[in-house]
Amino acid sequence: MATSRTDPLTLEVVELIGTVVARYYEEYEQAAARHALTGAQARVLGLLALDPLPMRHIAQKLRCEPSNITGIVDRLEARGLVERRPDPDDRRVKLAVPTDEGLDTARRLRDSLGFAREPLGELTETERTLLRDLLKRMLGVDVA
Repeated sequence: MATSRTDPLTLEVVELIGTVVARYYEEYEQAAARHALTGAQARVLGLLALDPLPMRHIAQKLRCEPSNITGIVDRLEARGLVERRPDPDDRRVKLAVPTDEGLDTARRLRDSLGFAREPLGELTETERTLLRDLLKRMLGVDVA
């Protein structure tokens, strides 16, 4: 039996997800500001700390215009946190790559985000796995 999108439980879950997102966003912005970064700069730096990417791919992952990413990368580059390098697989493409200072800043930023990490730490591994799988399912991501 399909659940109505307006049943009380669904409405409560939607409200709780909204509250979690708002609190995470607020903490993320505050943490970024402590490192003299905007939230957008911090998100790009955090993404690049995982894997150097072309600007087009950063824009796709963050669901924004490539021209916005170019400006963000320009500002990160001016601060010595990111540099542009030719893609070894296609020298016509430039990758945005974090510098050592950029990697250190991304690590310190990530370590300062207690809101998401602390409550998750109170869940068992089984509960965290279930939550991850449910979130992936909600997003239409394969749960393999």
